[in-house]
Amino acid sequence: MVHRGDLAVSTRGRGTYDITRDVRQVVAASGAKDGVATVWIHHTSASLIICENADPDVRRDLEAFMARLVPDGDRLFVHTAEGEDDMPAHVRSVLTQTSIGIPITDGKLVLGTWQGLYLWEHRTSAHQRRVTVTVIGE
Repeated sequence: MVHRGDLAVSTRGRGTYDITRDVRQVVAASGAKDGVATVWIHHTSASLIICENADPDVRRDLEAFMARLVPDGDRLFVHTAEGEDDMPAHVRSVLTQTSIGIPITDGKLVLGTWQGLYLWEHRTSAHQRRVTVTVIGE
């Protein structure tokens, strides 16, 4: 059995957005008891991560690390069609993930106690992001 659900995620700019509950709802609607949920983002300047869900400082620290690793306005980059954060957003996306597979057991996502699934917006301005969840299971 295959079930697909699309999520629209509104961002307010750079940062992490918890989509765990939304993905859980797609899994529940699928009726799958065992299988896998593949979560896919349709963009090249945002990504997906599984990260600590209890302390938001972890995600703030990740953002600070990424800002040091791939700073906006770096003169190295030629591609600046949409501003100083354009190419850094693409690099950040490539360094993280555009697709994540999560097991499903007993009808639930198998995530660790402190794990959450996040869309990581790499652009500084607000965007509407599209995420597809495909559930394969029985």
